[in-house]
Amino acid sequence: MLIRPARRAELPLLQDIERAAGEPFRELGMDSVADDEPPPLDVLEDYARAGRCWVAADEADDRPVGYLLADLVDGAAHIEQVSVAPAAARRGVGRALIDRLADWAVARGADALTLTTFARVPWNAPYYERIGFRTLAADEAGEELRGIRAQEAEHGLDRWPRVCMRRELPSRPGA
Repeated sequence: MLIRPARRAELPLLQDIERAAGEPFRELGMDSVADDEPPPLDVLEDYARAGRCWVAADEADDRPVGYLLADLVDGAAHIEQVSVAPAAARRGVGRALIDRLADWAVARGADALTLTTFARVPWNAPYYERIGFRTLAADEAGEELRGIRAQEAEHGLDRWPRVCMRRELPSRPGA
C-alpha cells in the first residue's frame, strides 16, 4: 500500500470511496449516516492544495482505496475524515493513513491526533482504541474540538452516541 498526497484528478474517486464506506452504516440502522454526501470537490481540493489530504493507493495500479483529511484543531492534528473502500477494509489501510498523519503532525510539532466518532460502531471508537486513541472526558476537549462536536450535533449526528478521542504523539526528534 502506497500512502501519498491526493491528486486533483482523483478527487471524484475519494467521493466514491466515501459513499461506499458509508454503506455498512445501513446495517446498524444509521441510514442518514450512509446517505450523507461526501465532501464537495472544492472542499477536497482545498485539503489537497493545503497538503492535508492523503490517499492509500494500491501499488499495482496506483488507484486510491482510502483517504484521510486533516485539520489542525487545538494544536493537534485532527482527523476530519478517514474512509476506506469496503473492498480494502481490514487490510491496515486506515491505520496506515493515520500513521502517515502522525508523521506529518510530529514534523510540525503537534503533540497529538484527535478525532470525533461514533462510540458504539465497531469500526469507529472501538477500532480507534485498538490503535492507541483514548476517549476524552468532556472537560478534556479543547474549545475548537467542542466546536466541532457542536456542529456535528446540529447536523443530527448525536442521534447516536459520539465521543472525542485523542492519541498522544512522540516529540519531534531534536525538539
